[in-house]
Amino acid sequence: MSSRTNPKVAVLMGGISAEREVSLSSGRECAAALRSEGFEVIEVDCGRDLAMRLSEISPDVCFNALHGPLGEDGAVQGLLEWMGIPYTHSGVLASALAMDKIRTKEIYRREGLPVVESLQAGKAEVVAGHVMEPPYVVKPYNEGSSVGVYLVTDGTNGPPQLAETMPEIVMVEAFAPGRELTTTVLGDRALSVTDIITDGWYDYDAKYKPGGSRHVVPAEIPQNIFETCLGFAERAHRALGCRGISRTDFRWDESRGRDGLILLETNTQPGMTPTSLTPEQGESVGISFGQMCRHLVEDASCNR
Repeated sequence: MSSRTNPKVAVLMGGISAEREVSLSSGRECAAALRSEGFEVIEVDCGRDLAMRLSEISPDVCFNALHGPLGEDGAVQGLLEWMGIPYTHSGVLASALAMDKIRTKEIYRREGLPVVESLQAGKAEVVAGHVMEPPYVVKPYNEGSSVGVYLVTDGTNGPPQLAETMPEIVMVEAFAPGRELTTTVLGDRALSVTDIITDGWYDYDAKYKPGGSRHVVPAEIPQNIFETCLGFAERAHRALGCRGISRTDFRWDESRGRDGLILLETNTQPGMTPTSLTPEQGESVGISFGQMCRHLVEDASCNR
């Protein structure tokens, strides 16, 4: 990153994925926070002309506030590597691995981290009949924000009727009952654990609409479960090769104690919206939103 007094930061936001609106919200919040920290900030609504626009802007660093395919799967990271522009969050490989839920679970298993049974299957196969005993979940292998997630329960009459927009290959995993917990890792330190409370499925609306869910941070759970979440999140962060910040999501079946805790996924581009989990965890341990964004900019690099 440049040594100038007020580095020029291009905040990459929007994009063309299904998570565009979430990214725009994240980007605006991060841009405002970085301005309050003294950075020169340019907001960039990313399109196919991104490389040309970055050449014109010539930023010292890119703050990646993109979500979804092309923004957090290694694609834009590769572009920034090619252009030699330092950028925030994880590099090419870690971004690609974490975005691919199937590969993520393979790495979890190799690391000895607990996961539920899962498989990949063709969309046509999933629609034709149950490929796993219900209850189970069907989801795209490379989307976030609960986009395109189907819960198939014991009482379901038949297999899920997937939308045409679902990819031809999907991930199917056994449904993990219990509480929804999540832990952010900043740098190499796990911050806290949040207990996410909703009236039903923690879907897109529950994540992003005001009042869609209630967040208890720090989570009011047994200390050994709290500490295990912190440790598992740090191990997942390292195993995937993440940089800067990540957030790992869990399910915890409290009737089974520590054995009831399983990892769902790791997000290398956690949401930074007014209702997002990661800024709340930072605030809970004394890290302001501005300080969190500053840390990410100061940690930015390329050639990783």
